[in-house]
Amino acid sequence: MFVGHLAVSLAAKRPRGNTAVSLVWFVLAANFIDLIWPLLLLAGVEVVAVDPGNTAFTHLDFVSYPWTHSLLMTVVWGALLAALAAWRGVPRHACWWIGALVVSHWVLDFITHRPDLPLWPGGDGRYGLGLWNSIPGTFAVEAVLWVGGIAAFLSVRRPRGAWGHVAFWSFVLVSTAMWAGSPFQAPPPDGRAIALFSLIGWIIVPWAYWIEKTSRPVQPLGSAA
Repeated sequence: MFVGHLAVSLAAKRPRGNTAVSLVWFVLAANFIDLIWPLLLLAGVEVVAVDPGNTAFTHLDFVSYPWTHSLLMTVVWGALLAALAAWRGVPRHACWWIGALVVSHWVLDFITHRPDLPLWPGGDGRYGLGLWNSIPGTFAVEAVLWVGGIAAFLSVRRPRGAWGHVAFWSFVLVSTAMWAGSPFQAPPPDGRAIALFSLIGWIIVPWAYWIEKTSRPVQPLGSAA
């Protein structure tokens, strides 16, 4: 799931008290394990293989990724990121959201992945509902999440000026294009190429900062202009 993770990070701005917290924290949290995953691939700690037809939606076989994508480790990573946010002065209630967003990544992956997600490092069981076996089903579920996340964000923050619209809508369009085209792309050559390409994902962090700095809070109805 790609835009699904971005969707929950955008939607996390809507709850009361979160609108004043930088979008960077929510985008970082919801995508955190996918951002550190290529680093562990390059270090040889985790393994991915190219397997055309592994599922209808992806050519990748996630051979081993217990330190990023096991349920237990998402809880650990979530706690660590929430602690970092608290140390940086993020309000306590928002820190709980940050931790929960890290864990939400495993939950959304559980819906889409075939059974390849462990519960903890060293555990024998592998879990996943396999939505990726259906391209139409994957598009339908993620599209609902994506549209909902965009609408939730725009209900509390709006782009400000020309650059604000460029920042936000380019993020939406590029993310949508990458997601919509992903099942039709040629398989990558090997696991190292996957890891190197996945490092590009870190661009969402400064992009979220750009969106935050070029948007404004939405005034409640009846407030003074």
